[in-house]
Amino acid sequence: MPGGRLTKQERQQIALGLADDLPYAEIARRLDRPTSTVTREVMRNGGPTTYHADLAHRATERRTHKRRVASDRGPGRATQPYGRDADAVREFEEAFTTLFMQSGVPRIGAGVLTCLFTTDAGSVTAAELAQRLDVSPASVSKAVSFLEGQGLVRREPGEGRRERYVADNDVWYQSMISTARSNAQLAETARQGVSVLVHGTPAAVRLENIARFMDFVSESLVRAAEQAREILHTKPGATSDDTAVPSPGRG
Repeated sequence: MPGGRLTKQERQQIALGLADDLPYAEIARRLDRPTSTVTREVMRNGGPTTYHADLAHRATERRTHKRRVASDRGPGRATQPYGRDADAVREFEEAFTTLFMQSGVPRIGAGVLTCLFTTDAGSVTAAELAQRLDVSPASVSKAVSFLEGQGLVRREPGEGRRERYVADNDVWYQSMISTARSNAQLAETARQGVSVLVHGTPAAVRLENIARFMDFVSESLVRAAEQAREILHTKPGATSDDTAVPSPGRG
């Protein structure tokens, strides 16, 4: 399996695959690349509907140039705390950002969330986000406003007039609860269709089974989220004994 950066020709093949509505896995197979490589490439360059090979290639060249310039300015700029590998951190951040984008978060908003969840400080300012993501302050402000509206980010007072942004760990709990509610609504809608399509008919039976399945899934999800919620608030340095992980059979 080839390694290294994607070539311009490979990006053109990705664009052709997207135009043919091929899944990422199939495009990756044809390139002999990991599916994750193709997924990250597409998502960080506009997504499947707006991906352009030439633009993606030029954007990658610009990012590479900026990294080289930053490295040439001094070894201190490329270092990471706690002895972390800078390249490994960057690759992880790109993968994390791609996952957020796949879930529907806009590109810059996804980058903001990645910054918030991977910073040791636990919060960042707008200026720090703009510098780290290499975007304008206006873009950061728009992204934060979107995330705040979704309940993913909150503001805290900082030094002077500066605000600091925080991604609350409890957002994962709220996300699970939101999913459970959506499942419950789907179950209720399916159940309404049972009487419309007449009890006992093949279509009605199908909808009834869907409703029962979604009821079970949503109830299980809420129960698991409630049991595991405390894990999200485990303090740094705590041992596994400090926060007991609930057993699936409990409750």
